[in-house]
Amino acid sequence: MKKRRGFTLIELLVVIAIIAVLMGILMPALRRVREQARMISCTANMKHWGTVFHMRATENDGKLYSGVNDRGYWWINDLDEKDWDWTENKTWLCPTAVKPVRDKFGNNLLTFNIFNAWGIFMSGSGKDYGPNGIMGSYSINGYLLNIPNGAEYEGGVKAEDGWRSFHEIKQAANVPMYVDALRFDLWPLPNQAPAQSEESAWSGNNMGRCCINRHGGFVCISFADGSARKVGLKELYVLKWYKTWNMNGPYTLAGGVQGDDWPGWIRNFPDH
Repeated sequence: MKKRRGFTLIELLVVIAIIAVLMGILMPALRRVREQARMISCTANMKHWGTVFHMRATENDGKLYSGVNDRGYWWINDLDEKDWDWTENKTWLCPTAVKPVRDKFGNNLLTFNIFNAWGIFMSGSGKDYGPNGIMGSYSINGYLLNIPNGAEYEGGVKAEDGWRSFHEIKQAANVPMYVDALRFDLWPLPNQAPAQSEESAWSGNNMGRCCINRHGGFVCISFADGSARKVGLKELYVLKWYKTWNMNGPYTLAGGVQGDDWPGWIRNFPDH
């Protein structure tokens, strides 16, 4: 009977090398598939919130939420209570940003970065959010909030220049409604630059809080026409955030933006 011959060391090394090469080829493809699945899930969340907002507007003469003061702060207080609990309503969370930066007792759990959720908030401006609180990783376009005539949104935009009512919206497919972001309300301005670092946890401006690289150069957004899609980070500057938004702002091709005007991490993404 012939004695069985095992693999030689060289043969084993060749097999290992082949496996390593195959893994090197397959892993990027698997990462792309996983990210595509996350983006699809994120877009589905946006569609859900688009429905919530449209139902609110339909029942309220075209108007969304008002918040607790003349600037529209704490709009989440106006939500139906059934939508508050993040443990029940999973659509609060982008699939790439599901870990809260603090617990329900206010203790910090993580160092905040673009892949963390804001929260957990147990209450806000006197409103109790129930036993589990609110946590999320999305934001409303603050210029949709219904503040009084003569008031100003954060950043100085006049109430009359905000949308405030769905009846006033034109080109709704270009008006952001809900977006991947680092807090639950945003009032971007066209001259606000992205954060200097791709992983910046917070920025001193509202655009920097939604111009974040959660989805490989994109964020997910729902629009006032009910659609939802991925949006390139530089494309954020040519969306109609409010009525008098400058479509030829300093970070647009029409406004003459140059490559060096962008922080390095965003420079090679497509211009708009």
